[in-house]
Amino acid sequence: MLKKAMIMAAGVGSRLEPLSSVVPKPLVPLANIPAMDILVKHLLSYGIKDVIANTYHRAEDIINHYKENSLGINFHSITETELSGTAGGVKKCQFFFDKDEDFIIMSGDGLTDINITEAYKSHKTSGSIATIVTKDVEHKEVSKYGIIVPDEKGYVKSFQEKPSLAEAKSNLANTGIYIFNYKIFDFIPENTFYDFAKNVFPSIMEAGLKINTYTHYGYWSDIGSIEQYKQSNIDILKNQVSSIKVDTKSLDSCEYVCGDNFIKDLTSTIEGTCVFGKNCKIGKNSKIKNSVLWDNIEVMDNIEIENSIILPNTVIKENIKDSIIKE
Repeated sequence: MLKKAMIMAAGVGSRLEPLSSVVPKPLVPLANIPAMDILVKHLLSYGIKDVIANTYHRAEDIINHYKENSLGINFHSITETELSGTAGGVKKCQFFFDKDEDFIIMSGDGLTDINITEAYKSHKTSGSIATIVTKDVEHKEVSKYGIIVPDEKGYVKSFQEKPSLAEAKSNLANTGIYIFNYKIFDFIPENTFYDFAKNVFPSIMEAGLKINTYTHYGYWSDIGSIEQYKQSNIDILKNQVSSIKVDTKSLDSCEYVCGDNFIKDLTSTIEGTCVFGKNCKIGKNSKIKNSVLWDNIEVMDNIEIENSIILPNTVIKENIKDSIIKE
């Protein structure tokens, strides 16, 4: 089986602002658990204990989070002084991997329950140095993703970057999950901004080599936007992500999860799906609906919060709807 993994954790996360201004994108909490923790635990469930991450934005936060972790991984990292592209970042971690061995690459802000064993079997059977994990998305969504067009045997025939609905030749989105053989480094130059989709994969095909695809039919989300962040929390609470189980509580018409020291007055109500971090206090006659409250939030009396995200250390004194509230 695979022994080592790399987690790409250097992204700034501009589309997740202001969430990513509070914590780095890979540590944004999903149902009160940092996204990258969920990913690490998933890797561990397949026996992958040796993990390296490339960091850049708020690098110290990520490094300190895993420096003395209780998760059971052997964590290593590099810090980029300037971003070097998806492939450039992997090249800087070449020293971590063993020659002639395969390894897996995953995105630090991804949420998935991919069967790594089955993906690896597909990779080995194909004989390719690279396997791209794809996800069949709805046709109306193809313009949001890099699209992979496979041939009848599952090898990559062509790529389409965010095609229009009329131009799309496939519904298979590139998830950014890759399984590589060490030989992939032969196609990535040192100290150069380099991208897998734009540079590495075309070079492999130009050399007459095949790139394998493995289609994942379970859950996958790239958590690339505020709306996707909200939806990912809902999906976890509704047990649609098999790689993570949380202590979801049900009350009347709602499902919610809460951290330590959660206090709600008996006169207040929760509706839809909600997340409450630790040290959250809900006052009298208030209503929280379809919202995510991070740690250390106090909601005063007679307040309604709907479809919103409340960031840490905040006191809410007025009604909030369809908003993100920062301290």
